[in-house]
Amino acid sequence: MVESCSSSYRAKSIFSFFFSFLFFLAFLRSSSAILYFKGQSVSLSFEDVEARFTVAINGSGICGTLHVAEPFDSCSILQSAPNMGEHMDMRFVLIARGTCTFEEKVRNAQDGGFDAAIIYDNRDKRNLISMVGNSGGIHVHAVFISKAAGEALLKFSQSEDGRCCMSPSAEKIAWAVVVFSLLSVLVIAVVLVTCFIARNRHLRVRSTQHNNLKRKSQLVKALPTLTYGAPFDGKCASEMCAVCLEDYKAGETLRVLPCHHDFHAVCVDSWLTSWKAFCPVCKRDANIEAGCHQVCEHTPLLSCSSRPALPS
Repeated sequence: MVESCSSSYRAKSIFSFFFSFLFFLAFLRSSSAILYFKGQSVSLSFEDVEARFTVAINGSGICGTLHVAEPFDSCSILQSAPNMGEHMDMRFVLIARGTCTFEEKVRNAQDGGFDAAIIYDNRDKRNLISMVGNSGGIHVHAVFISKAAGEALLKFSQSEDGRCCMSPSAEKIAWAVVVFSLLSVLVIAVVLVTCFIARNRHLRVRSTQHNNLKRKSQLVKALPTLTYGAPFDGKCASEMCAVCLEDYKAGETLRVLPCHHDFHAVCVDSWLTSWKAFCPVCKRDANIEAGCHQVCEHTPLLSCSSRPALPS
């Protein structure tokens, strides 16, 4: 049983480690997306990285009109997004990095009525980063792009009447599929290992119970027996079996317990192995564990007068 519990603990520890490792990888993985700008005479696409504290871009992506932030760094209250009237289109705002935190920029964009913030780097030749901040109260999207991408968007957004779109990258979708697949495999493996451990534990318990019953049966059969003889002369302890309440008949095999009470061998054997290891009459310990009695399958025919009497 100790070995089974130890194996179960080790299995749970291993799978807990794998689950934690996968979630850690998923957290560290940059959530990348693709940013598109489609104008009358130009179509551009840029790589970007989603902010970790804003609403993720899922499904087929989002599209809307692109506006330039006023003030450009979005470190103070923005000029409100233009009213689109009945045309319920999303409104994107282009913001320059610097001066204040990413969270401040995104919150100011959200308070200004924009649905998504595009923040571009203020320096060349730097890797894209995943913006961090407090997600409390944030319900808009936000992405980070390079300086070259930001300057191109700034140029064409002022000269083109175009639309901007954000969509998950194929790499992001593939990564999500890989993580989901690995998690599914691990869940199946955990279920299979749990079933295997439970089955082994059940078989071990059954085997232990069977061995205990077999050992009890051997010890019970080691208790002395006698063959009941007639006629009954009144000198015996009893004339019936206290287990089945049937009178003894000549030739029946009786089992004698250490307390000198006797019973049908079949009746008391079942009692001692299936119920309690004490005498059904006086409740004294039958002492079957001692196994000190010699096995006796056949004893000479005894009369009642020669049977052991109860102690006075």
